[in-house]
Amino acid sequence: MTTVAQQLVGWLKSMGVDVIFGIPGVHTIQLYRALPESGIRHITPRNETGAGFMADGYARVSGRFGVALVITGPGLTNILTPMAQARADSVPMLVISGVNRRDTLGKGLGYLHELPDQLSLTAALGPAFHLDQPEELPTLIQQAERALTTGRGTPVHIQIPLDLMAAEAPPFVALSEGKDAGPAGIEQANYLLNTATAPVILAGGGCRRSGPALQALAERLGAPVILTTNARGLMHDHPMVVPASPSLAPVRDLIRSADPLIVLGSELGPTDCDMYADGDFPPTRGMIRVDIDGAQLNRHPAALTLQGDVATIMPLLSRDGPATDGPDRAHATRHAARAALPAGYAAEVALLERLRDACPDAIMVGDSTQIVYAGNLYYDHDRAGGWFNAATGYGALGYATGAAVGAALAAPRARILCLIGDGGLMFAPGELLTAAEENLDITFIVFNNHGFGEIAEAMRAAGSEVLGCTPRPPDFEAFARACGLPYTRATHDTVDPTGPGPRLIEVDLPRVR
Repeated sequence: MTTVAQQLVGWLKSMGVDVIFGIPGVHTIQLYRALPESGIRHITPRNETGAGFMADGYARVSGRFGVALVITGPGLTNILTPMAQARADSVPMLVISGVNRRDTLGKGLGYLHELPDQLSLTAALGPAFHLDQPEELPTLIQQAERALTTGRGTPVHIQIPLDLMAAEAPPFVALSEGKDAGPAGIEQANYLLNTATAPVILAGGGCRRSGPALQALAERLGAPVILTTNARGLMHDHPMVVPASPSLAPVRDLIRSADPLIVLGSELGPTDCDMYADGDFPPTRGMIRVDIDGAQLNRHPAALTLQGDVATIMPLLSRDGPATDGPDRAHATRHAARAALPAGYAAEVALLERLRDACPDAIMVGDSTQIVYAGNLYYDHDRAGGWFNAATGYGALGYATGAAVGAALAAPRARILCLIGDGGLMFAPGELLTAAEENLDITFIVFNNHGFGEIAEAMRAAGSEVLGCTPRPPDFEAFARACGLPYTRATHDTVDPTGPGPRLIEVDLPRVR
């Protein structure tokens, strides 16, 4: 007999899942019984929040969906924040949880880990599926697979009642389907491109696995390519790349001059395009917009929208000859954008470039900290998909430690640099133990200003007394020793990331006042 739990794990194996993140509990024992025979590697974080961020980092680097196993109740609520971060950044993540027996649900009887309606918590973040009868499992799996492998990427939740985990499961056939743009839309797009005078491309996270196609399109059109945060690392050092945020005035000037603006796989969100909330982002009515999500295409006015995978559509776009001034327009915007960085950020970008040059082709995973804010505004990374962080979209603190572990497991030959502040690290310090336990090549670079510097500055700017911004950090040397990690203390000018991980580098910064 094949149980429901075994069927689920077998399906994961058939989908190419090779790593699962989770903390076992009495409500998921049947799933854990099925893991050894599958050959899927299990990684134990120190908190279910860490499991979710690990699944996120794994998905971003591997190109496959990440998987987390959690218990019902607190295990599920602990992973809600990572699910919300994954939703904001279109990251496919599967959360499989238990739930109490079917005959107890919604009755308020006080069972262990009981919630009034567990599924409603995750249904607000993405597709959520409840198994009510064993014979429903094939349809449930098909629906979950479709949600995970088509569209823009989303967190998906499957909950299995305790009384069904060991029930006999029927066989199933999983299906996946895609959707491409129609040729009529392509013809209209190419007509607009052939009558254009100054094309500009704005590339979002939907392009992060299509770097060669993006570069070929830019060269066919003669179009500068503006990279949002989630597209950084594409077209490194190319004469037509603009690795700068559309929040910067010179980048907006380039957008205003575009004829047309071609937006590829970006939601045009405020954390990318209007970081300072001044409402001055240029009108988008004349743009050509390509996105895999039909709902997303309806959120901004455009001259033409094409629904489909950007990787499929980009090779179909063309014009009779490239605009000849594309490299000049990109060059001017790059220099003006770097000069427009806020005070102090130029030094942070220079440090990022030193880290990049010292560790070529590394993956930089960031948290909400000043060097990451600076890099999101302007930084040209040298690895496609190798720059990502939680300082856009949902903005969850403590993201980087777990996501770095997931990234290291997805790319075991890559160097991983985890960039995090002392405040952010205290949200998820236990995942350094996971990195040490798994002997992962991660260098945790902790920028220690003894507090929340950006928030303190915002309070002062608002005329407020600075409160709550100076929580005392631990002794990081002692903390590294407790985790079994080599430790180095450095200054902003002396950070050396070249040694093997796992290890911790503390960067001393002026204290928050």
